[in-house]
Amino acid sequence: MLAGVLVIGVGNRYRRDDAAGLLAARRLREAAGASVAVREESGEGTALMQAWEGVEAVILIDAVHSGAPPGTIFRLDARQDPIPAGWFHWSSHAFGPAEAIALARTLGRLPPRLIVFGIEGKTFDAGDGLSPEAERAVEDVVSRTLHELKTLGRAER
Repeated sequence: MLAGVLVIGVGNRYRRDDAAGLLAARRLREAAGASVAVREESGEGTALMQAWEGVEAVILIDAVHSGAPPGTIFRLDARQDPIPAGWFHWSSHAFGPAEAIALARTLGRLPPRLIVFGIEGKTFDAGDGLSPEAERAVEDVVSRTLHELKTLGRAER
C-alpha cells in the first residue's frame, strides 16, 4: 500500500452526475486493489478534514458545476491553487469541499499534498446514472489518478 496516500471520492449517488466522484473512487478501488486507501464521502467539510488528518497525500475527486462543457476535467493542486467556491454549488452541505480546503489552509491543516480532480457535471437532478459526458470523464479521471498514484509511489522511495 502507498503509505500516507488517500483517495477520496465525493458525491451523492442519488443526484445523477453528483455521483461522479463516488463512482471514480469505486473504480479506483477495483483497479488499485489494496495498494491504495480509498474512501467515499458525502462532501461534508468537517468529515473531509477528519478523513485527511495525518495523511501525506490526498487525491479528492468530485463533480463540479463551473459552467464549462459537461465532462470537462479540472486538476488543481490545493496547496497552490484556490478552489472556486461556486464549483460545488450542488453540494447539499453549506460547508463543503471548497470551504473545508479553505479552512484547513487557514488553520495549517492541509495535507502536504492535496490534488483535486473536478468533473464538470451536466445534470444534478434526482435520479441514478451519470450523463454520458460525466461517465467518460470518470474513466479519464481514474486513469489520471492511477498515474498520479504511480508518481506519488516513486516520490516515496
